Amino acid sequence: MKTWTRSSALATLAAAALLAGCGTTTDLSDKKAPVESRTPVATTTAKPPTSGATAGGTPQSQVTTVDLNKNATIAADTLPRVVFFDFDSFVIKDEFKPVIEANAKLLSQSRGKKLTIEGHTDERGGSEYNLALGQKRAEAVARSLALLGVQDSQIEAVSFGKERPAVQGHDEAAWAKNRRAELKDR
Repeated sequence: MKTWTRSSALATLAAAALLAGCGTTTDLSDKKAPVESRTPVATTTAKPPTSGATAGGTPQSQVTTVDLNKNATIAADTLPRVVFFDFDSFVIKDEFKPVIEANAKLLSQSRGKKLTIEGHTDERGGSEYNLALGQKRAEAVARSLALLGVQDSQIEAVSFGKERPAVQGHDEAAWAKNRRAELKDR
């Protein structure tokens, strides 16, 4: 006759519990998963969407398209060429997206035209940190231009960090003018 030790009894109970759990199955083939039915919501736009629609006409995306050929040619000397940033940030603010879109349109119309995007910071922080932040700002603008169809060969991102301030001063007004990316012809 076998004597049970405490550890062997626990092991036997654990194995029995495991087998009991594996023994019960539920057949889900007869059951249907709940499906949510949605009807399209009417929009207030004058034109129906023309891109991103399937064969059934249902839009698949709410992404706004940018028509770079909407207007005639743009004069390069009238374009805004500066994008300003928040403190310690390289995120392009919505208010500067038209600046990038206008420059992208100009570059897409003139494939021979090239821009240098200079990233700048305010005077706060170390030189290495500000050079890196300036580079991230310039690259953020370059990526935005590339997403709008500008060729990589047309743009170059460089950083000057805090070395070339636009405004001299040691207050928030001066710092705000120095946190920028400038788009310059090359």
